[in-house]
Amino acid sequence: MTALAAAPVDDKAQTAAPRILVFSTNNISDPGIDLAGSAHLHYSPGVRVIAMPCTSGIRPSWILHAIRQGFEGVFIASDGDECAYLPDCSKRASRIVAEAQALLKAEGLSPQRLKMAAICSVCAENFAKHMTGFSEALVALRATEAAGAKR
Repeated sequence: MTALAAAPVDDKAQTAAPRILVFSTNNISDPGIDLAGSAHLHYSPGVRVIAMPCTSGIRPSWILHAIRQGFEGVFIASDGDECAYLPDCSKRASRIVAEAQALLKAEGLSPQRLKMAAICSVCAENFAKHMTGFSEALVALRATEAAGAKR
């Protein structure tokens, strides 16, 4: 059982904004995420962003580490097919997600704690929608896990 699942459950914890770690890319997704902030678009205050050169540089173990350190979810804001570094970046990113989800399952954690979507440099509204939807999904997952722990 993980520390997340073992934490005491109360009504405030059930609705608190989940902590989400976002891996973004310097050239493509990060400008879109910055635009969401400068446009004052509403999304979860629990979102934290780490910018990287390329999505394919993310290691599955980093995702598991983030969850172990208290992030409820990890979102990969991928370059999609627009990566400036590798023509097969989206294939590599898909493999990374599959490997990370397998690591999560092996640790008894829901693979739903990891999401990936292509976020472009002008996709501010799209990013905010993804964060809102992912936050809601994580709150629902939290409630489901809490109900399962009570049984």
